[in-house]
Amino acid sequence: VWDGVPAEIERRWRDRFGAPAVDGLRAALAAVVAELDPRLPDCLPILRPGLFSEPDLPDVPAAPGPDPAVLPLWALLSRTLLAFATEFEDDSGRSLAISANLLRVLTEDGVRSRDVPALAGISKAAVAFTMGPATKQGLVAEQPDHAGSRWKITRLTSPGARAQRAYADLTAAVEDRWRSRFGAERVAALRDALEPLAVGDPPPLFGGLTPYEDGWRARVKAPAVLPHYPMVLHRGGYPDGA
Repeated sequence: VWDGVPAEIERRWRDRFGAPAVDGLRAALAAVVAELDPRLPDCLPILRPGLFSEPDLPDVPAAPGPDPAVLPLWALLSRTLLAFATEFEDDSGRSLAISANLLRVLTEDGVRSRDVPALAGISKAAVAFTMGPATKQGLVAEQPDHAGSRWKITRLTSPGARAQRAYADLTAAVEDRWRSRFGAERVAALRDALEPLAVGDPPPLFGGLTPYEDGWRARVKAPAVLPHYPMVLHRGGYPDGA
C-alpha cells in the first residue's frame, strides 16, 4: 500500500496547485536540502520533552545522502522545516512548537482557553501539551476571567510577552542567516513557492483537508486554520495515529 502513496499524493498536489507550482516548490526545497545535514530524517520527529524538535541523528559522520531531487516532496518539506526549527531552538532555548502555536495567538489581556485550539490550529490535547512547559517556564497563566464570564482565560505573562516578541524577531533572524548561508536567491525562491499555498481564506492547502465521507475525519470538526508549526506528539493522532 505504502509504495504508491507518495507519488499519488504528489500527483494530487499537481492537479490541485498546478504542475509549475509543484515543480517550483520541489526545486526550491531541493536547493536548500542539498546544503543541509544529510542525516536529517525524512519526516518530522516526535517532539521531545519540553516539545523540542530534536532529531535523533545517527552518531556517525555525515555521509553523502540521496540526491534531493529523488526525495519525496514530504521529505523535502520535513528536512527544511526541521533544520529551521532546530536552529531556532538552539538560539532561543525555547520550543518552536510552543512559540509558533501557543505564544503566537495569546495576549497579555488573555484569550478564552476554549478558543485557543481553534486559533492555533492544533487540537485541545496538543494545547494541553504546550501549556505544561509554557506554564512551568512562567510564560503563560490560566485563570478565571476577571470580567466575570464563566470561561477561563489563558494569557501571556510579562516574560511570555517578551518571548512572543523574541519569537518573531528570531524567526526573521534565522531567515536572514539562511539568505547568507544558502544564497538570497534560493531563500527567495523558497518563499515564492510556499507563500501562494498558504495565503487566502481559506488557503489553497485546505484543499487537502476535505475528508472522505466514510472516514473518521468526517466526524471531527474541520480546522479553521493550520498550525504555524506541525506538532508530532508521542500519543499519536486520533483515533488511528494519522
